[in-house]
Amino acid sequence: MDEQVQGKDEKLISELQGRPLSADQDAQRLEDGFQFFKNNLFDKCPEIFHELANGQHPKFLVFACSDSRVSPSIILNFKLGEAFVSRNIASMVPPFDQLRHTETGAVIEYAVKALEVENILIIGHSRCGGIKRLMELPDEHCSHNHTYDFIDDWVKIGLPAKRKVLEEANDMPLEEQTKRCEKESVNNSMENLLTYPYVRNAVEKGIMTLRGGYYDFVEGTFKQWKMGPKPCHE
Repeated sequence: MDEQVQGKDEKLISELQGRPLSADQDAQRLEDGFQFFKNNLFDKCPEIFHELANGQHPKFLVFACSDSRVSPSIILNFKLGEAFVSRNIASMVPPFDQLRHTETGAVIEYAVKALEVENILIIGHSRCGGIKRLMELPDEHCSHNHTYDFIDDWVKIGLPAKRKVLEEANDMPLEEQTKRCEKESVNNSMENLLTYPYVRNAVEKGIMTLRGGYYDFVEGTFKQWKMGPKPCHE
């Protein structure tokens, strides 16, 4: 590598890993980030991008949380073109419904019918704000000063997981219940995936596997499990 280019890359790395940027530096941060990518990947591996220009053939559809600490491409080292990724609050998948949550339905439909992915992976994670909100969510008869119209409606997708956790761990502290729900919500979403006819059809034919995952960014661990007769995260 040219010494001048290498020097610029080292400067970029230092800046990208450095202190928070001010508002005036935000645009430059984006420019620097792209330049780092271009210098270290795009320009070095033209054959990869030539192949990607002709189409994508990912093996995985991945649902992950929008949490900025949880990037599936980083924690699982996905290469470009390897995973079709959808991110939302608490990485939830709603049941099949042609009138509600159509954006999630569109992602699943395209991944299964057009891309023919072989795996659908749902990743839960530690200290998830969406699951915490679900566990603290008041019932409809309870007055609550602090509500979120869109968030509260969305996380209710996980109510079956919450009910199961409360039945099995009612005497445990809220923190432990929430941690259990972070995993049980993944199982709930995997069960919801089977309400999509084309997903169920692919699973029954044995050409698709439903997988759950849990990333703990406090301990630095990742566990995965398959959808079976009874989803299990042990």
